[in-house]
Amino acid sequence: MKRILGLDFGIRRVGVAVSDPDRRLASPVEVYERRSDRLDAAYFRSLVEEYRVDLIVIGLPLLGHGAEGRSAESARTWGRWLSDQLGMPVRFVDERYSTVEAEELLREGGLKASRRKAIRDMIAARILLQAYLDAGCPDEEAPPMPLDDPSPSFEDEEEP
Repeated sequence: MKRILGLDFGIRRVGVAVSDPDRRLASPVEVYERRSDRLDAAYFRSLVEEYRVDLIVIGLPLLGHGAEGRSAESARTWGRWLSDQLGMPVRFVDERYSTVEAEELLREGGLKASRRKAIRDMIAARILLQAYLDAGCPDEEAPPMPLDDPSPSFEDEEEP
């Protein structure tokens, strides 16, 4: 079985993690500083070859209540671009609190703020990829909630 590449998308930086061949354990790799479309595509192509990857999982930064905002739209656009560049399938996973969780883990580990910032994105990538692995590598993602869709209400339901 081949590995899965987990990416914590950002406009300037992308956190990178990779699964083991058995797809049970996610490990952080590095933080990639984005440069240009050409260089970015070459970098991710080299990762896919080096780690023998056949699937890419990209974190989808949903809003607190589960709806997709501009950041999620940017992540989807970039993910489609990356899929086209590499000819590989891409899955999007909810990464709502992965960066917060990564920051907390690093703070608890006693890292100074400057060091935390340098590695936070790759730890977030590991967290989101591990969550995907723990969920059994689902083929389908949960549908996004529209921004203007109110929370479900049971007031409109009729009693039996």
